[in-house]
Amino acid sequence: MRAKPIYVELEIATDMESLWKHTQEPELHRQWDLRFSDIDYLPRERPEHPQRFLYRTRIGFGLDIAGTGETRSRISSGSGERLSALVFGSDQAISLIRRGGGYWRYRPNGNGVTFSTKFDYEVRFGRIGRLFDRLLFRPLFGFATAWSFDALRIWLERGIAPAVSIQRAVVHYISAWALVLLWLYEGLVPKLLFPEAGELQLFRAAGLMPGAEDAALPALGAAEIALGIAAVVGHRRRGIYRLQGASLAALAAAAIVGSPKLLAAPFNPLTLSLPMLAMCLVAAITATDVPRAGRCLRRMPAGRSGRGGDSRGIHIRTGAGG
Repeated sequence: MRAKPIYVELEIATDMESLWKHTQEPELHRQWDLRFSDIDYLPRERPEHPQRFLYRTRIGFGLDIAGTGETRSRISSGSGERLSALVFGSDQAISLIRRGGGYWRYRPNGNGVTFSTKFDYEVRFGRIGRLFDRLLFRPLFGFATAWSFDALRIWLERGIAPAVSIQRAVVHYISAWALVLLWLYEGLVPKLLFPEAGELQLFRAAGLMPGAEDAALPALGAAEIALGIAAVVGHRRRGIYRLQGASLAALAAAAIVGSPKLLAAPFNPLTLSLPMLAMCLVAAITATDVPRAGRCLRRMPAGRSGRGGDSRGIHIRTGAGG
């Protein structure tokens, strides 16, 4: 079975010229597109010739994939739609992609521009390459495309450069997932699996629920696990961090009020609560204006193809780089 082409669509509240500039000029394109580390246009002999370009993608460990491509554009004078068709490929033996092609489509709407892409490619390494592409590479490639589209949207709509969006995303996800793991660990290991290792003693010393500690501690552990799971689902909502902060403050305050001598211990309610509160603050601050692949439409709407949504009418040779 042939793998499905990658399709991504996103509505961007901007004008056509700004979107066109940020997607057609290499120095701007490379800033928001995770798929490419470098893009360089080659000189054209004549304006009517396709625009040839070089691309490079760093894959880590000192390695990168380089390739070539060609692109040609068309503007519809009636509807204002624009279409940029391209072919691309790489001769490098380590490149999974042998050659491919697709388009970028720009459709004006009442609130801005609907920006979409559809592309497909051939892979190397036979059956193993096709299996790797289907199971891992193609889903990641599609995700990177959608994530990049939303980074571009934030840049055009909010004026936040992609480099800043990437930094915010890294900080947000590290903070948010650290909180998730801490809630899950604190709820499961010391409270449900090994309460006798010291957590039950601390709970009794705090005097929170005299005589009911054996039943209350597992219930508290289950509540912390539930909060950790909720933090996964709602990590983009600031309310989840207010809930976590309130829970941390309440637990720490109750323990300290119940047994002030706990503060003298090397591991006490503050040693964990304060760092987690700081992570809550950081995650909440960075929860907005973080690119999200899920904002994009990943399937072409029914009836869209065949009505100007492909590269027909733009003829460029298909052997670029391959």
